[in-house]
This record gives sequence, C-alpha cells and structure tokens, in this order.
Amino acid sequence: MIWAAVGLIILVGAGLIFTRVRVGRSRLEVQETEDHFPAVSGYNLQREEYQFPEDFAGRWNLLIVPFKREQQRDVNTWVPALQRLERDYPGFIYYELPIIYSLPALSRTFINEGMRAGIPDQTARERTITLYLDKDRFKDAVGIDSERVIHLLLVDQDGQLLWRSRGAYSEETLDELEEALDAVIG
Repeated sequence: MIWAAVGLIILVGAGLIFTRVRVGRSRLEVQETEDHFPAVSGYNLQREEYQFPEDFAGRWNLLIVPFKREQQRDVNTWVPALQRLERDYPGFIYYELPIIYSLPALSRTFINEGMRAGIPDQTARERTITLYLDKDRFKDAVGIDSERVIHLLLVDQDGQLLWRSRGAYSEETLDELEEALDAVIG
C-alpha cells in the first residue's frame, strides 16, 4: 500500500514537472524557393521559443542540422572552429537545429529535457533549438537529400541561403565556409 502511494506521488510530481516545461509544437511554413530557409519555430534547451528567420541573432547564421542522436559527435567537431569564426567575423553566429518528427507533448518534453541534462554549457543550451516537424517537408524546403550526415547552412538574417555543405569538420570545408563569409562581407 505504501509503495502504491509513493508511486502515485512520483507520477503526480513528474506530471507537474512535465506540465511546467512542456515543449510546444514547431511551426513550418515553406517558401517557394530552395534558396530561402523556411519559417520555423521551436524551443531551445533553456525552454525559450524561437521563430526563424525572425529570431536569427547574427547577420550571418550557420545552421548545423542533425537528424540523428549519434550525429552529435559530428556536430561537436565543428564547435571549436565555429567559436573561432564568431570571434573573427563580427555578426556571425551558429545554431544547432536538430530535426525530429512531430511527436506528442510528453515525448517532446522528455527528449528536450534529456538533451538539456546532457549539455551543461549555457551557450550550447541557448543555441540548440529542436524542431519537431514534418522532416520530409523540411528537407524538401531546404534541398536536403539525406539524413545520414549533418548539414551546414549559412543564411543571412532574413533566411536567404548563402552557402551549404555537409558532414563532420574538415579543414577544406572550413576554408569554403570562410570564403563564403568573405564573399558576403565584401
């Protein structure tokens, strides 16, 4: 009897916690062309809502787009170089936008809170905005043909697509990104 009461208290407490931190549904509005990032919304790991492209903080924004949990290793290979680019290119900022199929509220909350617990860095939490949406529509909108690798998209503050690549960090791809930044900065 006492264990049943303890179990009930735990379930009620967990329900209250998940109710407070529930993650809303993402929005996806596709533009007519593939050279523009679609209008999307999602919550970062600090539980703050973002709507892109309106909320892009940089003049130039690099979007790292993973589709699978195991791709986090590839995302992490880019972070030191992107932190350096933020110092070298005023107006440049990077985000991580994990793309996950639409899920019920409890599942979204569980996933986001799990990611939040695994990422102690404040900046990484702020810049990781999970998008729960129709993955196929999103991929079509930005011209992504595979979920097997991460994708890198450089967009301006209005969402205009300026450069793209894919995969883990490489010096060659970093050089291409810097050339793209130099070209748009002038």
